[in-house]
Amino acid sequence: MKFPLFLGLLLAATTAWGQAHRVVVAPDGSGDYRTVQAAFDAVPASNADWLTIVIKPGTYKEKLTLAKEKTHVRLLGEDAARTILTFDDYNQRIDPATGKNIGTSGSASVHLYADDFTAENITFENSAGPVGQAVAAWVGGNRSSFRHCRFLGFQDTLYTFGYGSHQLYDDCYIEGTVDFIFGSSTAWFENCHVVGKIGGFFTAASTPDTVRYGYVFHRCRIDGPAPASTFYLGRPWRPYAKTVFLECQLGALIRPQGWDEWGKESNKQTAYYAEYKSSGPGANPGARAPWTHQLTKAEAKTYTQTTVLRGWQPGK
Repeated sequence: MKFPLFLGLLLAATTAWGQAHRVVVAPDGSGDYRTVQAAFDAVPASNADWLTIVIKPGTYKEKLTLAKEKTHVRLLGEDAARTILTFDDYNQRIDPATGKNIGTSGSASVHLYADDFTAENITFENSAGPVGQAVAAWVGGNRSSFRHCRFLGFQDTLYTFGYGSHQLYDDCYIEGTVDFIFGSSTAWFENCHVVGKIGGFFTAASTPDTVRYGYVFHRCRIDGPAPASTFYLGRPWRPYAKTVFLECQLGALIRPQGWDEWGKESNKQTAYYAEYKSSGPGANPGARAPWTHQLTKAEAKTYTQTTVLRGWQPGK
């Protein structure tokens, strides 16, 4: 009698995945799972088909991990403002198991290791506050895309960790203070609102020297409540950092020189920073650091989403 009972439970647990490829997370128990991590854990390894995890409105305080083998996951919320994945770790917090700081990567509220991941209408938050490095989302997988999502934090909000990975951020809201979009991935930001809260650096790319494209911001709004002339567009976390702003609207918080070499003269020869048709009070091409670039029309045309992301189309 025990084996049929076990088999029945197993079939019930896998029905949603096997038939509809869709499950629901709801904190009130009305869905298939009460927590996002439980849904992540239930994803079969090495999926060939997309699996949708619907997240019902609520604030989910969980430290989340989507493992490397949990591929082809689509995270879908109803409304980003009411669907919040949050945690409050930070760099200097002590790991009781080791007695050491958990570090920047360890501080992340969510770790996304898997390839072929997409999220829509979700807020990713680190609620630790202005306490140093505190990552909201650590994105390591290749072909990761985010649409209508929010990334909330202070220092190091969004870590595009994946070496050689390609990521897309479409119509997203990203806020922070110091180096709050950083990492080695190639990432395209389309129509995003990037908000500087206090003063610092919008980006800190660590693009590998073997990679042609780093960060590309296309038709984004770059502003925030920080005082005038208190934010750099970026600085190179690694020598070959690459960041380009195309037809972006820049607020008054942008420093006239635009870019910083991170105190290392040689970075001026290796990093590649450029703009094309910046507008707004923060657009000041004549005052930009002389080692950076103002693209010609012909040069700007070489930056397309298809080219930068090497033909990848999210969700396909």
